[in-house]
Amino acid sequence: MEIIKYPAAVLEETCGPVKTFDRNLKETLDRMYETMLASDGVGLAAPQVGIAKQMAVVDTGDETGRIDLVNPKIIAKRGEQTDIEGCLSFPGVYGTVSRAYHVKVRAQNAHGKTFIIEAEDFLARALQHEIDHLHGVLFTSKIIEYVDEEDLEEADDE
Repeated sequence: MEIIKYPAAVLEETCGPVKTFDRNLKETLDRMYETMLASDGVGLAAPQVGIAKQMAVVDTGDETGRIDLVNPKIIAKRGEQTDIEGCLSFPGVYGTVSRAYHVKVRAQNAHGKTFIIEAEDFLARALQHEIDHLHGVLFTSKIIEYVDEEDLEEADDE
């Protein structure tokens, strides 16, 4: 799959709910996951591959592993964290963004089964970033301060 770059209109659309849970949905989520991994990302939302539907995949590389989110909704959040984010649809753009430290998300899996996931810190940040995409909210609208790639590399070295 090709990752759609800003300023493509689909990135700012509110996505419609997924109503059909079939093999096609599972295959699309699998292809999105493969695309995310190949692009060295930790999350990918459907509009980022040109699909205006409420679905995303997240894998921050921790013990939680792959999370498929279909029709996700944040049902609780608390605390605050501010850290640097990037986005596969904005290559080379980074900035500090403030988000909730803890989130509780209700979603469906690829088979339509509802589940709830609670997450903190980096996983909570990734979930919020991807769910924002499904509502046409881009991380650039939340950036407090832009960070250039040289400063990002220095922060990684520390």
